[in-house]
This record gives sequence, C-alpha cells and structure tokens, in this order.
Amino acid sequence: MTAKVFIDGEVGTTGLQISARLERRDDVELLRLADAVRKDPKARAEALNAADVAILCLPDAAAKEAVAMIDNPNTRVIDASTAHRVAEGWTYGFPEYDKGHETKVAAAKRVANTGCYAVSSIALLHPLVSAGLLPANFPATINAVSGYSGGGRQLIQAFEDPGAEGHIEAAVRVYALGLAHKHIPEMHKYSGLDHAPIFVPSVARYMQGMIVQVPVPLWSLPGTPKAKDLQAALADHYAGRRFVTVADYDAALSMGHLEPEGLNGTNELKLFVFANEGTGQAVLTALLDNLGKGASGQAVQCLNLMLGVDEATGLDAPQDLLN
Repeated sequence: MTAKVFIDGEVGTTGLQISARLERRDDVELLRLADAVRKDPKARAEALNAADVAILCLPDAAAKEAVAMIDNPNTRVIDASTAHRVAEGWTYGFPEYDKGHETKVAAAKRVANTGCYAVSSIALLHPLVSAGLLPANFPATINAVSGYSGGGRQLIQAFEDPGAEGHIEAAVRVYALGLAHKHIPEMHKYSGLDHAPIFVPSVARYMQGMIVQVPVPLWSLPGTPKAKDLQAALADHYAGRRFVTVADYDAALSMGHLEPEGLNGTNELKLFVFANEGTGQAVLTALLDNLGKGASGQAVQCLNLMLGVDEATGLDAPQDLLN
C-alpha cells in the first residue's frame, strides 16, 4: 500500500534531504505543491489533510499553524521543528530512547522529531542517569561543534557567500552565549536530569557533521564508577540497535582524534567514552551527521516505523545527499 506523505517546508535544508530519500521509494507518494501556492494557506491545508503523514520542516510558529490546519483525524504528523518537542500529547521521535520506545513512535499520531544537539546529548546522558551511574543532580555541561548546515539556508549563505548580509569569515563561531539555546528544554526533559545542562554550542566552517561532548569527573560521582562502567551501560542500553552504536572501550582509548564529518550522509549515531584512568576523568562523546540522525534521517526512520516498514528503509546514505 502506498502512503501519501506531504512535506510542508520541502524546500528547506531538512525538507530537501527528506524528499531526496523518499522520492526513490515506491511505497511512498509525495504530495507536492506548485511554487506559486507553496505558502498559500488553503493549498497547504488541503495537502496536510490529504496526507497519511505530514512532515513539518518549518519554523516553530509555522509548524504550530500547520498542526492547527489539520482536521482529518487520520493525518499523522512528524514535526521537525522545536515547537512540540516537550509538548504534551507528542511522542519524542528518538526510537532508541528506551527499550520499546520504537513501538510508541510506530503507534503515535504526533511525533516530535529530535534536535541534533539534543539527540546526541540525551543519547549519552539518559542511559547513565537511568542506570544510576550519573546522579539526577549531576551538573552537566555539554560542548558541541556543528557544520553550518545546521543553521539552515540563512547560515549556509552567510558562510558560503562573501556578498551575503552578515557574511561569516571566521573558522569557528561560538554562539548562544545567553545559555538559552532552543534545544535545552528537550535536553533537560529527556536526559532525566534535575537541572538543565549548561550548553555551549559552536559552528565551524564545514557543511555538515557534529561532535557533542559531556565531560564527567568520575571521582565526583557516587560510588566512583570507572569509565569502563559508563561505556558498558551505554553498550547495554543500545545493544541490538541498528543506528546507535557504542565504540569499544579499549578502541576509544587508543584513538588520537575524531573528525566531525566522519558519519556524514548516514543515519548513524556513534557514542564513545574517552577517559584518563589515572586522573579519574572521562568525556562522553557523540558523533553524527546533524542532517542525518540529527534531522532528516531521524524523521525518515520515524516515518518508517509509523508506516510499519523496516526502520532502515531508504536510509542507505545515497551520496547525492552530501551535495
């Protein structure tokens, strides 16, 4: 059976990558609007209500508006914006969040796709808080670097076009210095922490790819767990998962560097525990494509679950998604 899917905001960075993955498939019919009516409320409402699944790749206000347009009880929604990530009645779109969470995504009417920084941070923190290795009152700090595609078309243009307004010449820019990044509420809610983490993101002069790191002073934790204990808990939590893997502990210790573009074009999320056993210090680290598992790939994975097909369908990393 062919599912009708409408991507509201298809011409944006995330929408284009979702579209590129779905248009290859014969089990999905993409509903598309002509450019002349792409922003017309009536045309959008008709497409939203005609879809089996509507995927929203819109700014927050427009995403809320789109949901309000839907009166067809059979239309299901995946929202890639920040608008509904901590909202009641929405299922968090991280299938690997807990054992059985994929079945909640599969059955959901409303799915809030994850933020790229957030899914990485939550993937590292939630299992360890749940296992009691990190106390709920752990004062987490999160440091991250992303390619500039994470900021959408405007930031891409600012980095790539010397004539663009607000052109950025710097190799790296640290931002969100007011400590109020829009991903923090979901990081807080789904990590299980009592207090919101301190989040310090940066954007660098490359297109896509992301590294997220959480420093852990092991000596400060109750019971003084070893870094290997943290790695084992993560490996146990994600055992058997297709898209979230945990690096071998000894292999991680032997690594000298990590490149943020290492998983580009994939829906993979790889976790590492780097450590200095002598000082009792560790750094939890996540590597992913901010446009893959952090956006479009994650949305397609959730869509697959909702349609009852293999969750890996269409996630074979076609090379033209990198262009």
